[in-house]
Amino acid sequence: MLSRVAESLYWMARYLERAENTARFINSTTQVLLDLPRGASFGWDTLLKVAGLDALYNKHYVTPNEADIMRFLILDERNPGSIFASIHSARENTRTFREVLPMEIWERINGLYLYTRQYAAHATHGRIQRYEVLNNIIERRQSVIGLLVGSMSHDLAYHFLQLGRSLERADMTTRIIDVNSAVNLPDDGTSDMARERLWMSTLNALSAYQMYRQHVGVHVQGPLVAKYLLTDPHFPRTVTHCLGEIENSLSILTDCHAPLRVARVAWRRLEAMRFDDVSPASLHEHLDQIQADLADLHDAISHKYFSLHHLAAMQEQSQSSTTAA
Repeated sequence: MLSRVAESLYWMARYLERAENTARFINSTTQVLLDLPRGASFGWDTLLKVAGLDALYNKHYVTPNEADIMRFLILDERNPGSIFASIHSARENTRTFREVLPMEIWERINGLYLYTRQYAAHATHGRIQRYEVLNNIIERRQSVIGLLVGSMSHDLAYHFLQLGRSLERADMTTRIIDVNSAVNLPDDGTSDMARERLWMSTLNALSAYQMYRQHVGVHVQGPLVAKYLLTDPHFPRTVTHCLGEIENSLSILTDCHAPLRVARVAWRRLEAMRFDDVSPASLHEHLDQIQADLADLHDAISHKYFSLHHLAAMQEQSQSSTTAA
């Protein structure tokens, strides 16, 4: 497979996963706001830091407030991680290699793009409209993935899609969990119950509440929720499950030893993690480390499988410049 095609597949999957999980991230935050007790505070600037977008936001906006942050995360094409920008990028990547994918995929992704272009602005008009539009985006994106899984051969192209999807999903799962660190609860008797509601919102944001009840217990407790969402090997949105999918896909590809070594660093980090302290500061530090491991894994995959494409492009540009001179 051409390095150029492999990279486009990888990023198409990442962009689609990012769009869905950003929608989940926003809906989770909205639910958290509804569940906050009197006296609790929520810093929108902290939310931007959790998303890793605070520096970019500050380049284009003056102060962090809900309206501007929602526009930045949903509509603003100056933010390459916004929902609309991600779906647009996924569409452009798909358009360049339509012959590799099932024929209906282009129609579904183009339909998702057209829906988002038409209705994304409605998501900035109020929390009810926002929740409805973002849920529709999540459902439409899930239909794309269902079609891919059910109608595409699990060949090299599929495994590059799987790499992008799993890596982005693991990263965004840690960020959705980390929303809890952005909430300051009052130091009174209501804080424990409020924190439990926050963890329930986190489970709901990842569609994990029912599975948590079945496999862990009916009581929502911070340490158990964090351990489940990070280390459960069976639920498809946990970091451990995503790392397993990444290793499975890498094992199909040639010369995968370097990326696998980096993936196992993340494995060891999760295995060593203790869940007796899930205070916001402690959990935030652990999640930052996991996100750094995932960034290193992306770099290793990119260097191993996509660098030839970039090197060839640079050489071609250099030759063109020499000829012109």
